[in-house]
Amino acid sequence: MKPSTVAEPGRARLSPRKKQRIIRTVQYIVLAALLIGLGFYADWPNLAQNFAKLDVAQKTLPELFTIALTNTIIYTVGGFILAFVFGLIFALMRMSQVGIYRWIATIYIEIFRGLPALLVFILITFLPAALPGFQIPGDVYGQGILGLGVIGAAYQAEVFRAGLQAVPPGQTEAARSLGMSASRALFTVVIPQAIRIVIPPTTNQFVFLLKDSSLVLFLGVSSQYVELAKFGNDLASQYSNATPLMVAGLTYLLVTIPLGYLARRLEKR
Repeated sequence: MKPSTVAEPGRARLSPRKKQRIIRTVQYIVLAALLIGLGFYADWPNLAQNFAKLDVAQKTLPELFTIALTNTIIYTVGGFILAFVFGLIFALMRMSQVGIYRWIATIYIEIFRGLPALLVFILITFLPAALPGFQIPGDVYGQGILGLGVIGAAYQAEVFRAGLQAVPPGQTEAARSLGMSASRALFTVVIPQAIRIVIPPTTNQFVFLLKDSSLVLFLGVSSQYVELAKFGNDLASQYSNATPLMVAGLTYLLVTIPLGYLARRLEKR
């Protein structure tokens, strides 16, 4: 007689859904065990003393908002405006039919996307020595805005180029058929549509510049021009406690998390 091909009830194979459920349950158990182990292992009083000391946190006010956060916003907004304007210019140059324009834009974008942002800020401090008589307007504010703008323009140019290429060619053809010149069709029809397309990634770019504003501390700024990272670092050194750094980090999050949420909402729309 042929052996029976019917599987025994105890050895029935699990369905894919049951396998996924078992794997997910195991992952939850392992994660919970790790968290419980971390909770027992951590020295919470010592952590609170070094990273969450309330009396030290209170000493960051009101300068945390009136000086550090205000300067951070000035650097970020100024750099973003510079990056937005020159990013659009370099995007148009890279898509130009004139070869020299394409080469200039390509070289700029590749260089400043490849260089570390920290190196760019350090190089800016040597500009007065390399160019005698040259003075960046706005002193430290101007240097910080220039550094963020130079870096941001390279990335924003690629964002704009993607947005311009996403506009259907029929839009330009329709504008030209109405008698518009090529430049007028570009600035009144194509660019406005491209800007709407690139709003979500541009919002993300603003968040990146906000975080990169911490590199301004390498310009050797005084207490008048400090941003959040420099402000927290100076107070942490003064009080030999990391609480000011934690406060500065939380202040960054108060700005970046809503902006990140806004960017995700815009992407979905």
